[in-house]
Parts: sequence; C-alpha cells; structure tokens
Amino acid sequence: MPLPVPRLSHALLMLRGTVALMFLAHAVVRVVNGSIAQFGAFMEAHGFAQGLVWVLLITAYEIGGGLLLALGLCVTWVCAGLAFIVLMGIVIIHVHLGWFVGEHGVGGMEYSVLLLASLLVLAAADRAGRPAA
Repeated sequence: MPLPVPRLSHALLMLRGTVALMFLAHAVVRVVNGSIAQFGAFMEAHGFAQGLVWVLLITAYEIGGGLLLALGLCVTWVCAGLAFIVLMGIVIIHVHLGWFVGEHGVGGMEYSVLLLASLLVLAAADRAGRPAA
C-alpha cells in the first residue's frame, strides 16, 4: 500500500502557502505589536543608518512578497528578495545566538536556515517550470 504522499505540484503548493504565511505573519505581527521602532533601533545599533527606514522596507517586502508568493506571482524574484532578508537576519542576528531556536537555545538560526532552504526550493521549482498549482 503506497504512502499517502501528495503529488509534487501539491507539495509545492503547500510549501509555497506555508512560507508565504510565515513571512506575512512575521511582518504583520511586527506592525500590530508596534515593534518596528524597536527593530529600527536594533538595526542602527548594528551599523545600519536609517534603521527605521530599513525595517519599514523589510516589513513592506515581507508583506508584499508574502502576498505575491501566496498568489504564485513573481515567485523566483520574490524568493530571491526574501532569501536575502533571511540570510541577512542569520548574519546579523541568529548566528550569534547559536543553532537552536527553542528548547536547547534562544533565537538561533535553525528556523531561518529552513526558511532559506524552502525559498530556494520554491525558486528552483518556479524556474524549472514546475509552479505549484
């Protein structure tokens, strides 16, 4: 009896929707919680001039990119931009906190590495003409 595994196109659709939701939730919570200014100050403390502007751009890209990704539009380009944001987050924040996010650590990079890998899979599938549908 075969395992109940979805077809590749359905699996890619689930992955694309999940990744889109992760970015949307991450950015929307930043807006709702009012932590944009705090994140901007953090960016400035780490050498980024105009930290608030950077955070507003990151937040807007995560929301816009999340929506485009959910709709299956401009997938390769959206994934490239989101991957850059994730990679910079790893370098600036998470690598200094270790590997594990929870249980064995706090704020590490394991979740970000998984997001980065997911974005690369989605971009590769889109470029190969295997859009999730």
